[in-house]
Amino acid sequence: MIATLLLALAPIVLLITIGSGLRRSHFLAESFWPQAERLGYYVLLPSLFLHGLATARLDGVPIWAMVATLVCSTVFVAVILVGMRNHLSVDDPAFTSVFQGGVRFNNYVGVSAAAGIFGVQGIALAAVANAAIVPTVNVLCVLVFARYSSHGRLSPKKVAWQLAMNPLVLACIVGIALQVLGMGLPPVVEPVLKALGLASLPLGLLCVGAALEFSAAKSWLRPIGASSAAKFGLMPLATLGACHAFGLSGPVAIAVLLFQSLPTASSSYIMARQLGGDAPLMAGIVAAQTLLAAIALPLSVLGAARLMN
Repeated sequence: MIATLLLALAPIVLLITIGSGLRRSHFLAESFWPQAERLGYYVLLPSLFLHGLATARLDGVPIWAMVATLVCSTVFVAVILVGMRNHLSVDDPAFTSVFQGGVRFNNYVGVSAAAGIFGVQGIALAAVANAAIVPTVNVLCVLVFARYSSHGRLSPKKVAWQLAMNPLVLACIVGIALQVLGMGLPPVVEPVLKALGLASLPLGLLCVGAALEFSAAKSWLRPIGASSAAKFGLMPLATLGACHAFGLSGPVAIAVLLFQSLPTASSSYIMARQLGGDAPLMAGIVAAQTLLAAIALPLSVLGAARLMN
């Protein structure tokens, strides 16, 4: 199990390292990176979410108990983070990065690890986890950006507009609607969305590596610590409590703990760049949590396995 988790994390670390090397070697023009981030946010990531939600295979999975557990634990941690805002010595844009680091998760690691640990059942469990968490965290993050981003506080009308027009939220809504209606995706469209979605993962991680500014690392220690404590400490504990509340046990509960203990996603950086967050700090949080996950993730999953047996 530990080997499976480490193998899922290793490509992420390497891609971030490659992105950093490409930026510092000036192999690509500086103008490439903002355009790559824009492509990821408006095209590639929405394709990933829409395809994953619309094509998920959910037979034999306790869907509603899993959804309730994942949504409740995520919202709980989000509320705690917002409640702690005034106790964190960071400005508002930096807080959006701490928030994203505390609630978002890396789909790539989650699906890879679930498939490696649970086989075919893991793919179905990963599909439900994505269906529950992806829309939830995107709505929560848009709300936080509307209040704390460098663009200034938005009115309720503008917040509603941001949610309605956010490409990630829209992709989640369409994907879930197609899943519920049992329509799936047209044969020609499905492979196109799948290919675009697969491209979002390496490109996003390359952008994260390119954005790393090691000269600012000392000032990031406190916000990285706060977001990582929420992600690897508070979130698993909240999820464990929700598992007991909603009656989840065995492999399903372990899979839920796995997804709620994942490092934050590369899409966090792209969202920070597009919506007025602290993008360099967000890149630092993504890189740091990916490294920390090599220790925190196996401990969380093995601890959950012992408690659930």
